[in-house]
Amino acid sequence: MLIARRGQNIMRERAVLQRILVTGGAGFLGSHLCEALLRSGHHVICLDDFSTGLRRNIEHLADTEHFSFIEHDIVTPIDFDVDQIFNLACPASPPHYQANPIHTTKTSVLGSLNLLELARRHNARILQASTSEVYGDPNVHPQVESYWGNVNPFGPRACYDEGKRCAETLFFDYHQSHGVAVKIARIFNTYGPRMRPDDGRVVSNFIVQALKGDDITIYGDGSQTRSFCFVDDLIDGFLCLMASPASFTGPVNLGNPCEFTIGELAEQVIELTGSTSRIVHRPLPIDDPRQRRPDISMAMRKLDWQPRVTLFEGLGKTIRHFDRLLADIDPILTEVA
Repeated sequence: MLIARRGQNIMRERAVLQRILVTGGAGFLGSHLCEALLRSGHHVICLDDFSTGLRRNIEHLADTEHFSFIEHDIVTPIDFDVDQIFNLACPASPPHYQANPIHTTKTSVLGSLNLLELARRHNARILQASTSEVYGDPNVHPQVESYWGNVNPFGPRACYDEGKRCAETLFFDYHQSHGVAVKIARIFNTYGPRMRPDDGRVVSNFIVQALKGDDITIYGDGSQTRSFCFVDDLIDGFLCLMASPASFTGPVNLGNPCEFTIGELAEQVIELTGSTSRIVHRPLPIDDPRQRRPDISMAMRKLDWQPRVTLFEGLGKTIRHFDRLLADIDPILTEVA
């Protein structure tokens, strides 16, 4: 049963039909956001270049009233009438964004410029999906929005980290110089159905390995921490932020403040899957953060938002998704855009 969430209720209350662009709309987060916006009665324009998004994520929306799709890379400018923009277009997992680091940086920087120009021309409100990676390997814990971060500008994660930091700068410059209505969300680790099985992030890695009976690979000793937010909670945060007063731009942390070690996550996945997988350890990647947990005081105060789904509940839903998916894994991984 679907739970009525505050962000969706707000969007329904403001029932004027909006033309809303979701870039990266065929991806993990984007496809869930498209669904939520359609449920609120808006016209959704889903844009994706299928670099990491999948057609199957949006196939069920193809015949939905008020849904349209454009195949496009936001590195190239685009123009049409729009009231709101959610910019989710950027690979978010290390294997994907490191595969073509120059294009990853272009997506964050040139893509943001193009979308900000689109917002300026049409007086549209625009939300940037930024990331907790702007904090780097943090020296402040938990991370608050006023913290400037500890980022390596030359490391293997820099194309993503620094690209997102530069995008935030552009958003604030367009707000200050051109009066563009901007919103910036800093997303912490998010998981749930529609993650790719080859996503490369820890939740999907552990679940796929456990379901296949493979060794579960922990990089480092497993004492590093993360905070895991279920996708439904994050999407609700997006909607609350977009509907917030124009004077509130963010950045605002959106994530689950419950902190777990990577070792604890592995044990939960093994328990929930009933797997016989062994845990094995590999060297920690360069610049991998040792601690990651959001301070969500601002989101609670400004948006009246906080996560509802526990890790145990969210992992159960995600495991069921991957269990069904693995039977059809080859077509997913070889899907041709």
